[in-house]
Amino acid sequence: MTQINPYLNFNGNCREAMMFYRECLGGELNLQTIGESPISDQMSDEIKDRILHAGLTKDGHLLLMGSDMMGSSLIAGNSVTLSINCRSEEDIRRFFSTLAEGGQIKDPLSDMFWGALFGSLTDKFGLSWVLNYSR
Repeated sequence: MTQINPYLNFNGNCREAMMFYRECLGGELNLQTIGESPISDQMSDEIKDRILHAGLTKDGHLLLMGSDMMGSSLIAGNSVTLSINCRSEEDIRRFFSTLAEGGQIKDPLSDMFWGALFGSLTDKFGLSWVLNYSR
């Protein structure tokens, strides 16, 4: 099923925030650090303990996702990204192209190391989106 989930962006305190949300909301928290990922060798040592991806699930449903990957561009107002987990390649391609109309593509749709087709963009209203289709 296609669903939209909030993707929260942090500048170094993703682990702390996601643990807080787990305490508040319950559920299971999965954290992947930059150092544990295939991109580790491309990153500086001082950020390898930061969170590349976090997911909080409860009762089989994804509640929140998060990351420390915004870097210095994080300002109030751009700390939430809408994430669509698509159910088909046709859906991701259609959603991506229509959301990108009048907006700006940040990452074109491409195959990623986690086995998914992925892309990101800012729509014409300034909202940030990431789209993912797990193959």
